[in-house]
Amino acid sequence: MATTPEKKVRRSRAEQRAATEKLILDTAEDLFSQRGYFGVTIKDVADAMGIHPALIHYYHDGKQSLFEAVWERRVELAVSARIAGLDDYANAVGDNVTIEGALRAFYDNAFDAYIHGEEGWRSFGRIFAQVNNAPGYGTELMDEYFDPLVLRLIELLKKAVPDASDEDLFWCFQLTSGAYTLILSRTGRIDRLSNGACSSDDFQAVRERFVTFMAAGFAAVFAASKKKDAPQSS
Repeated sequence: MATTPEKKVRRSRAEQRAATEKLILDTAEDLFSQRGYFGVTIKDVADAMGIHPALIHYYHDGKQSLFEAVWERRVELAVSARIAGLDDYANAVGDNVTIEGALRAFYDNAFDAYIHGEEGWRSFGRIFAQVNNAPGYGTELMDEYFDPLVLRLIELLKKAVPDASDEDLFWCFQLTSGAYTLILSRTGRIDRLSNGACSSDDFQAVRERFVTFMAAGFAAVFAASKKKDAPQSS
């Protein structure tokens, strides 16, 4: 019995446009994550896709526009998920906030994306690390998207340690943020240093250690400041 050939489903123009845009953003995301903002051109993205640069210019008005589209595609979801995590934690514990609990609420959703999400999330993590450490183009993006998130964490930490100074709180966060973005960079250095005992791609191993380590650091700094400020007995 003759079989009827399957009918080819034609995609609408809107679907074709969306598919092309996704491919452009996926390709640009991968290149930006590997080479950084200044190491990628529109032509690089076009060459990687096997298309003419004019097609990318049709969708994006230059490299800055393309980079911002790559950034914005994931950042709003990343920030909203982490704020929700902080809010859920605050609602669950009320006034019984702990340093470790607040840090875990802040970082766990992020680690979930890098462990369970598509490869694009890990590429975005590298881009985030670059932006967080870039004094030029990165400052505005971090201020706009991440300041409310960080300040929400600081608000919770103040509940955990009411007598901690703002200076200690913000320096501790800065030190934690620096370690976090080094992890997101996945440079492979720990792989070589440890002779393969550790892998910079192993976000599960990081998750199991990161908050415990950082919470102990926060607590040690706060304790040292309290001891320093205590009146000396004569």
